[in-house]
Amino acid sequence: MPFFTLVTHVALLTLMAYLCGACLGAVWVCRWRGLPDPRLRGSFNPGFSNVLRLYGKRLALATLLFDAGKAAPALWLAKASGLPAWAQGVVGLGVLLGHSYPVWHRWRGGKAVASAFGVLLMLTPKVALLCAACWALLAWRVRTAAIASLASALLAPLASVWLARDYVWVVIAFALLVVLRHVWNIQRLGRGEELPLQDAEFTRREE
Repeated sequence: MPFFTLVTHVALLTLMAYLCGACLGAVWVCRWRGLPDPRLRGSFNPGFSNVLRLYGKRLALATLLFDAGKAAPALWLAKASGLPAWAQGVVGLGVLLGHSYPVWHRWRGGKAVASAFGVLLMLTPKVALLCAACWALLAWRVRTAAIASLASALLAPLASVWLARDYVWVVIAFALLVVLRHVWNIQRLGRGEELPLQDAEFTRREE
């Protein structure tokens, strides 16, 4: 593929990926059910853990599937077009940037954890599943989504060295973005103010 054609192809797919990523699962799922925007309550983050905390397991699962699945169209086209690993990574990064800074939602996005899982699942499934297992184990043990997410983000580049060397630099970029999106969480963890990961039904019983 000629270089100009390659660059144009990557740019168009990255734009498509960004626009797909900019559709926030948490906002759309809650809007569909007639519920308040999750960015206005709880941790104010439009993601799985805040929806779980506010509205329970079913809507949280719907949010997770939405955010993880929105990477599929653009990345399927990238892989079907035979783009090199770096180009597929750029397209994947478009999804994460869209989720983090969504044009449809006044640039107020999420932490890109579920979206990163969806991108990795398309690019390197073994790394994605290993990181998902790490997240689930830590979330169960420490009941704090931020710790589970940060640990999984740090694990991903190490796992890619072993399981997906073609994507190492791509995965490092994804991990850096996820860590940067958690800066406030890191500060809250240091102050002991980070909200626990728990179901809305459990919260209501506690109250």
